[in-house]
Parts: sequence; C-alpha cells; structure tokens
Amino acid sequence: MTTKTKTHHYLSVTDMTADETWQLLRTAAEFKRAPIYRPRHGPLAQQTLAMIFEKPSLRTRVSFETGMTQLGGHAIYLGPADIKLGVRETVEDVALTLSRMADMIMARVFKHETVVELAKYSTVPVINALSDLEHPCQALGDMQTIVEREGKLAGVKLAFVGDGNNVANSLLLAGGLMGMHVTVISPPGFEPAGEVLERASRLAKDSGGSAKATTDVEAIKGMDVVYTDVWASMGQESEAEARKEPFRPYQLNETLMKRARPNATVLHCLPAHYGEEIEYNTSRRKGSAIFDQAENRLHAEKALMVRLAEKS
Repeated sequence: MTTKTKTHHYLSVTDMTADETWQLLRTAAEFKRAPIYRPRHGPLAQQTLAMIFEKPSLRTRVSFETGMTQLGGHAIYLGPADIKLGVRETVEDVALTLSRMADMIMARVFKHETVVELAKYSTVPVINALSDLEHPCQALGDMQTIVEREGKLAGVKLAFVGDGNNVANSLLLAGGLMGMHVTVISPPGFEPAGEVLERASRLAKDSGGSAKATTDVEAIKGMDVVYTDVWASMGQESEAEARKEPFRPYQLNETLMKRARPNATVLHCLPAHYGEEIEYNTSRRKGSAIFDQAENRLHAEKALMVRLAEKS
C-alpha cells in the first residue's frame, strides 16, 4: 500500500467548510436517490475501512459497513476485545499498523483524545464515529434530514432538549457553520461545554446563525425542529437514576411540543428510552423524522468516505 503524504480527517463537523459540507449533503442526497452497488467498480472499490469500536453500536456499525459494501469496498469490525486501545496496544501503534493495512479508519470511542491521537499518527483518513466531545457523523445525517424536511439549513430554528452532550455539541457547531439558530435547553448543571458554545457562536457570526444555551423549556416556543437524546449516555450508566428527577421537566412530549411550531420536525439520534426523554407517541407523531434520520446516516457517511478518499 502506498503511504499517503497528505491526509484529511473528520474528527469534528468543523473539519469541513460550509461549502464542503453542502457538497457532502448534495452527494448524500444523490446516493439516497440512486444507491451505488457495484462491488468491482464502485468509488471505493478495493478499499478497506477499519472500524474500531470501544462502545456497542447498531446504526454506526450497520451504516458504515453497508456503506462500504455499496461503494465497492470492505469494512472490518474491530470490537472492544480485539484491540483494547491503550491497554493491549498503544493508540499510536494501532494507528501506524492500521495505516499499513487499511485505507481509512473509523473509531467509536469514549474519549475524544483517542481519535485525536489516532489522527496524529495515522497516514490514512480517520473518522470520528462518536467520542465524548462530538458526534459529527450523526450531525451530517441530521443536517440531511433537516434539509429534506425544511428545505434549507440557514435560518432554521432547532432546539435540542436534554443533556448538553456530544450530540448537542456537534449540533451547535453544525448550526454555527451552516447558519442555523440552535438552542440547547438543559437542566441546570447539564449545559453544553462553554468552549463549544463559544466556538459555535464565533462560527454563527459569519454564517448569520446563532448558538445559545438555556435552562428554560419555554425556549422551545416557535422552533422548527425539536431534538432530544438519552439523559445518560454510554459510560454514564451509574448516573442514570440520579438524572431522572432533574431531567423529567425536559421530557419531549405532546405538552411540550405544543409550544413549538405546528408540525415541527422531531428528531432523536436513537436508541430511545421511551417514557424518559421522549414519549412513544411523540416519537411517532406526524412531524417525526427519527427513522429518516437513522437511514440518512448511511447516505451521509458514504458521501463523507468518498470525499475523504478523494482528498487524501
């Protein structure tokens, strides 16, 4: 395998410009209209994706693995017991080894520092498929879904209701980049990181969008898109019970949705804990796009992989 001297990674939604992100979304829409399935002649024919998982997954594994197959490539699943990053083998050695054998590395990890270190030593593109700081691939699928439902990104008003977690962080940054008005509504003490909010606000100044955080659920009033996620992410299971009481007023239900725009788009990155962060009936209401959102992970990630392969 030829060593690449110039490598592009996707660790954050801000690793692509607004124009590049729009091109990804246009390509993703093309893939959705006409999926490629040409094992011998696809754009990633003869290429291999190494998929590192420190956390279990449904949508991430299936979307990337299916995506590589449809594009003519091959994906290798490396579960928690296969590598044990930083325990059995250093992150540096894993990056250097996989760079000699694979054309791209995808990593779903606990700590953002892990994907940063992988990218530091890798000579092939590294994709952040989830870390504690960001979930950029989810944000790409989310943006594709919003464009499908709202017809645009610029000017769209989105409320994320719940924990100021990695998904909220990526939505703030994506909104700032693309001119959306993103508000994260969280219980006191669970707001998004101040550094992320500052970065998103700086981006929004240039794009005409806005990035805000509040503890007031009334901020959902008039929102075009309402998004929620689990109250305790993977790795926070010990906090799950203690979080239920402060998060209860932030449940996405029909009462809360009455304050949003009529027929507002409902999003959830899944898996959902029905009866906690979202009521089942709300997840199935007319404006819900949660399964379009899940499917769009496939198309957006295919567009991303093709783009990274072209750039590197």
